[in-house]
Amino acid sequence: MEIVRGLVKTRPGYIHYRSAGQGSPVMLFHINQQSSALMLELMSCLATSFRAIAMDYPSHGHSDPIDYQPTFDHYTECAIAVMDALNISKAAVMGEAVGAGVAVSIANTYPDRVGKVVLINCPFSPDRGRTATHVQELKSGLRPEDPSGFPLTRTIDFILGKDPGHAPVQPSQSWMDRINTAQMEVGRNRWQAVTALANFDMDDGLSRLAQSTLLLLGEYFYYAKYLNDMLARVKDIRHTVFAGGRFCMSWERAAEIAQQATPFIKG
Repeated sequence: MEIVRGLVKTRPGYIHYRSAGQGSPVMLFHINQQSSALMLELMSCLATSFRAIAMDYPSHGHSDPIDYQPTFDHYTECAIAVMDALNISKAAVMGEAVGAGVAVSIANTYPDRVGKVVLINCPFSPDRGRTATHVQELKSGLRPEDPSGFPLTRTIDFILGKDPGHAPVQPSQSWMDRINTAQMEVGRNRWQAVTALANFDMDDGLSRLAQSTLLLLGEYFYYAKYLNDMLARVKDIRHTVFAGGRFCMSWERAAEIAQQATPFIKG
């Protein structure tokens, strides 16, 4: 798979993206504290049918850092700027966890620019304060840092022992290396994306989706217990629950996600 990489100048700074394949475009949005490097497996699977573009949020990956708390409006603005720079008038949007929220935000803000919507492990709870509580749980030792607040690397054993909910079922060293690299890249800004999620009204966002939507949930994903609540909020939605799936499915279950998403996006 040939990966084309580039930078797009936006108001928050330069945004880095990866692109692969040809055909109808699909914009990909990554998990909190990660980067487009975690989308390589999914890009490879999608690139046989689509032009897959994965961007890094501001402060993440190889995008410019910002010193203020962004909202999903900022991420939406960056995504549209990348689409404009690549002469993409309309695309499907796909994201996991925080990335699912970004996809919802783009679809609501620019409905004419979005075709189908694919939400992987959508972090929705009917309890409006649950996501903010979840952020505090992450900060309570699950994401260690040095005395200055800079993130520390973690081992697979550490994650599986202390925070298995945020790991694939069978993490590899390649995955772990990319996770640690992404943590170093985002540095002290690593709480920006998940804080933006906590400040986003996902209930309203799902309820306003006008596009056909595919929801893909891991069986053991924390928010999978709210499946029926999610389905009740989106007007046109279908779903699949991945047996044995958990977090980071866009990496671990890339082939299956592409198998589900391809006919849906093309249909």
